Amino acid sequence: MTHQILGIIIPIIFIVLIGFAYGKRHRPDMEAANRINVDVFVPLLIISVFADKGSNMMAFMPLVYAVIAVTLIPGVFAFALARGFGFNWKTFVPPIMFKNSGNMGLPLVLFAYGEQYLPAAVVMFVVSNTLHFTVGAWLINPNARMWDLIKNPMILATITGLGIAFLGVTIPAPLVSGMQLVGNTAVPLMLFALGVRLVNMERAGWKIGLISAIACPLLGIMVAWPITQIWDLGKAQTGILILFGALPPAVLNYLVAERYKQQPDLVASMVIYGNAFSVVIIPLALAWVL
Repeated sequence: MTHQILGIIIPIIFIVLIGFAYGKRHRPDMEAANRINVDVFVPLLIISVFADKGSNMMAFMPLVYAVIAVTLIPGVFAFALARGFGFNWKTFVPPIMFKNSGNMGLPLVLFAYGEQYLPAAVVMFVVSNTLHFTVGAWLINPNARMWDLIKNPMILATITGLGIAFLGVTIPAPLVSGMQLVGNTAVPLMLFALGVRLVNMERAGWKIGLISAIACPLLGIMVAWPITQIWDLGKAQTGILILFGALPPAVLNYLVAERYKQQPDLVASMVIYGNAFSVVIIPLALAWVL
């Protein structure tokens, strides 16, 4: 069991540490790389998985509803925590709800359950990010225009992918291979960028960072576990949902907070502390599900 867990977590930590070491030495500006990843690499990854395994995606529809619940319900408890600790709820609640299903979730599922469950990981990622760029953006900015939300590249990629899956569209194999080649850049670049971001972890915002680092996985698991007891998702999807609940806040929370000027420094602390603490929490979650 220990060997299996280490085999899953070490490759992820290894890439993050490379990013951290490079960031410590060179202090690179990752803004352009992150923008390209969000606008190009991740959308192509989403479309390529739908194009290659679209028919298999339908097998994971129960997971869609479960992920929606594990995303939205913790927000209610997070709102109460924010009021109790005196945090601005618009700053505290979204990072608790929207988890690191890209940087951590995709490689975790891939390493833990293998290539055949990559569609499940993408379903988890797509649902979480669709909610993030619609419900999450609306929570921070109720005046956000729906068209601005819909034209986000990841939302457009999701709509395109769903169209391919539901209509049974066949994409030429060379084109799918090209999209996969580009899309496969997304996950390692996410992990590398996360490592670079960890360089900036400071003592400022430690309180909200520490509380969120504990609350995010705890609330996620508190919601995910009862769902797995009530709803028979199967062994693999049950484990995937528990892992999803245990994930730290998504790096994208910082980008959204920065865009809407919603205390981005405090959100960055939540993201950084949460992802740092995941080095302890994720192995425990893996030990549970495996």
